[in-house]
Amino acid sequence: MLNRIKSELLNIGLKFISVDDKIVHMILETSPSNVNEIVILPAIKIVMKKLIQKLQNKRNYGRVYNGELNNTRISVIRSLVGAPNCAMVVEALRRCKTKIIIRIDVCGGIENQVLPINIGDILIPNLAFCDDGTSPQYFRENPSFVNELRSIPNPMGKFQNMFTGNQTIFISKPDKKLKEILYNKAISFLNDKVKLADLWTTDALFCENLDFIRALDSINVKGVDMESSILFLLGKIYNVKTGSILSVSDIPGHPKYDLLRSNEIHSNMEKGIDNAIKILINSIPQIKHELLKV
Repeated sequence: MLNRIKSELLNIGLKFISVDDKIVHMILETSPSNVNEIVILPAIKIVMKKLIQKLQNKRNYGRVYNGELNNTRISVIRSLVGAPNCAMVVEALRRCKTKIIIRIDVCGGIENQVLPINIGDILIPNLAFCDDGTSPQYFRENPSFVNELRSIPNPMGKFQNMFTGNQTIFISKPDKKLKEILYNKAISFLNDKVKLADLWTTDALFCENLDFIRALDSINVKGVDMESSILFLLGKIYNVKTGSILSVSDIPGHPKYDLLRSNEIHSNMEKGIDNAIKILINSIPQIKHELLKV
């Protein structure tokens, strides 16, 4: 009886809001009006905590933290880890007034002889290979869109038999101008610690074995994360400008700094996160000036 009364009251309330408003409330636990045009999207707790500490005049609405960075109004929302979580947040944001989404977080680095990657380095993704499990669902929903994307055979096929998984890997890209702003600001004060890099997005943090590392190295991938491919893809589909700025936290396959095989934490790991946030803060006014007016 009590449950029936609750559901009837809920349905009465839902008559006064749109389906889009309902979706935003379900995912972000607030109304669309409480989300700003520029949204910063960390995934892990330490990055979220550091960002909130930097906010001026902050206010909290459900999962949304509003405030100012460098005199610019922004919202900070923790996506949580993985492409499905990121996609859900982006689906909510595209139903708000959000026009720009910047992912700031950590990633794994892929080391090779030509371009050394170190803990604390900053990677600005030039593109992302969509080896997550969420992107293919959006390809299915948007089949004509697939023709606009470049793709490659999965490089894992060079190193082991591919019985399942993504045989074809599509490529998603961030907004070009946003990427350039982040990269140029990063280079201006970190120089050789910044790399414009091709990124690989995966769902399987615990499957980054030697064959996986060799496959990524064979196509010159420099970083691995779990969110950027779907962020860039949905940005393209929904006409939202997206970009990522990532700090290298671990190096899969490294004898000392492989997250899954060592307990040693490099002293530059947290410094890299702090540097990524500095780059973001310094970039925000230019991003607002050049991208919100378009």
